[in-house]
Amino acid sequence: MSVLWILAVLQAVAGAIVLVRLSRGRERAAPLAPTAETPGAVSIVIPARDEEHRIGPLLDALAHAGATVREIIVVDDRSTDRTADVVAAAADPRVHLVLGVEPPAGWVGKQHALQQGLAHAQAPWTLCLDADARPDPALPAALVAAAEERGLEALTAGPRFAVDTAGEAILHPALLATLVYRFGPPPTGPVTSTRTVANGQCLLVPTERFRAAGGWSGVAANMTEDVALVRRLVADGWRVGLVDAAPLLVVDMHDSGREAWREWGRSLALPGVASGREQVLDIAVLALTLALPIPMLIACAWTGAWLAAVPSLILLAVRVLFHVALRPTYDRRSAAWWLAPLADPLAVARLAWSAVRPNRRWRGRTYATSG
Repeated sequence: MSVLWILAVLQAVAGAIVLVRLSRGRERAAPLAPTAETPGAVSIVIPARDEEHRIGPLLDALAHAGATVREIIVVDDRSTDRTADVVAAAADPRVHLVLGVEPPAGWVGKQHALQQGLAHAQAPWTLCLDADARPDPALPAALVAAAEERGLEALTAGPRFAVDTAGEAILHPALLATLVYRFGPPPTGPVTSTRTVANGQCLLVPTERFRAAGGWSGVAANMTEDVALVRRLVADGWRVGLVDAAPLLVVDMHDSGREAWREWGRSLALPGVASGREQVLDIAVLALTLALPIPMLIACAWTGAWLAAVPSLILLAVRVLFHVALRPTYDRRSAAWWLAPLADPLAVARLAWSAVRPNRRWRGRTYATSG
């Protein structure tokens, strides 16, 4: 009985921490919306390694982008499939194929591909997009407008997610919950703390200033390059924003729940970015608030310690409300999507595994430990 009460007290403390983080969502900037074009303002850089099935739909989507897009630079990162052939066959004259070279020691392939693309960019802004992105034609202009109107020097955008299988529909929102419970919703203004996250699937930077600052070289060896970069920029005094681009950007990250577990889970604990202390505290808070409530309710029902179940009941109610609030973040919601809170213990376990056993293998390459 005493163990249950100790856990209940710890849950109450952890729950208060999470509620403070989530409460920041009461004031949120409006999602991005279509706006007037700014001719020639954006160079789009796309790193691509073995993306023959994804790069075509992305280029088809960008073919409809307006005058804001000056050029679309696809860096083929030594693909072993037909990625380069698909890009070369694109009808849009703005598409340029760059045949990347093998990354040197100390560089992860994605950052090296982005760095090569950055070297070719000619527009005032560079928009980095992953091959799994499906942007609305209005996205580039909306991003530039948001940066200029809000006085931001760089910004990263949160998308709408496509989940195509039952396994992914259940697991993906649970994995996403671990991020929001740790860092809260995006702020309305510039990021003021280096304890932040980012989305490297959609990142806008000022071309010349970013090049002068070394581009991706400062995070060359990091497997979670997007978060590492944004934290570095914030530490260096850049005005960085996190914006909601869900109305204008869909991302289809994975083909199955198994792939989501393997690939997204790989970076969930922010290995190489978050300190060991940050990882331990995050895992403890999420274990108490996401993984423990249902087992606690069962244990309290078994022992009759109903008062000790109160924190779990509150946390479950918060989790359900949070899941309902996530609806606009998903492109399609099957019946399986509503079961996602049941996968929270698995998501917390994956977070812990990511911290204990960081994986530095990606797309057929294995990278030496950074630092």
